[in-house]
Amino acid sequence: MSVTVWTEMLRAIHANQHQVVMAITGGGSKAIGQLLEIPGASQTLLEAVVPYAPAALSAWLGNAPEQFCSVTTARAMAMQAWLQARKFSDTDDPLLLVGMGTTASLASNRPKRGTHRIHVAVQTATSTASSTLILTSKKRDRKKEEWLAAKLSIVMLGKACGINTYPAEQTLNEQLEDNEHIEFCLQQAKPSWTELYLGQQKFATLPSPTSSLPKALFPGSFNPPHQGHLRIAEVASQITGQPVAYELSITNVDKLPLDYYELKRRYDLLQAIDHEAVLLITNAPTFRSKSEFLPGTTFVVGADTMLRIANLRYYPENQTDYDTAIEQISNQGCRFLVFGRCIEGRFQVLSDLPLPDNLRILCDEVPAEQFREDISSHSLRQQAHQN
Repeated sequence: MSVTVWTEMLRAIHANQHQVVMAITGGGSKAIGQLLEIPGASQTLLEAVVPYAPAALSAWLGNAPEQFCSVTTARAMAMQAWLQARKFSDTDDPLLLVGMGTTASLASNRPKRGTHRIHVAVQTATSTASSTLILTSKKRDRKKEEWLAAKLSIVMLGKACGINTYPAEQTLNEQLEDNEHIEFCLQQAKPSWTELYLGQQKFATLPSPTSSLPKALFPGSFNPPHQGHLRIAEVASQITGQPVAYELSITNVDKLPLDYYELKRRYDLLQAIDHEAVLLITNAPTFRSKSEFLPGTTFVVGADTMLRIANLRYYPENQTDYDTAIEQISNQGCRFLVFGRCIEGRFQVLSDLPLPDNLRILCDEVPAEQFREDISSHSLRQQAHQN
């Protein structure tokens, strides 16, 4: 019976017109072979990758994840896979594209740190979904754990394609121990989010849509937001005389791409420390791209961000591209309000930084007497992992 259940679901996936990019690491790669065994796979599968080594996964994602086997990393893989699907697909309907990411830590010939676990995520234009299965230690060999990882991946792919997965899920659940269960999470996108991710809009706002753009903008990853962020927003508002909006870019030159779950999570965390927080969501990873639709804006930044803006490695044509970017920011009437940050063990403000003159002239300094906070999101994440 179970063979028929899985075969029928794979056939339904192929008949569904969805197009898929799959990325699998750590376990579950048999799902790729099972998808290809059923006729019609060429209609479904755009690409399948197995970036197994940590360096390979980091290269495929564009940045190294903080944990290689986590639901966060599975979602980042799914988002990157969805972005790849958008590049490779010839469909006129982007709602038919699916990115899937699976990361697993399974039985091995080496001692394992932590639990045996499987994380699978799927990304579409309208939702982010994930599932997690924590396995009972020493109950199965590698082959049986691989079976679970592959089948959970197929179930999640079926869900993303809108197929009835109940028979397959029932078969999968029959293989679980009494204390094992699959934890499923779903974050539906607001219509404005989907429009942004599809490039149909330049920005979206939370808590509610607005056509007005802020004149003081605080970009960041806010992972997590903390009281230092709130204090920066308060001081920046006092200096500029403008309400300060926060900004998250869904793509970032130094970060993993953001999915809908992460957008909602970080906004909820922002609201927990700033009940009046307005969040601008963009696909503008550089200040040059932000300035294109935010003329006359004051960007609220830390000293470490200013060093990255001045770093030529972020510019494809080095000095020429850097000069062009800074000129465009200047021509758009944008400026930087620079807050001190602890850099290499020392608190540094704008006047301590070795910046080129054409960038420094666009900056205003917030002195240490007016603001100093040594807390960072990175240190908070490290503490959370240790606990």
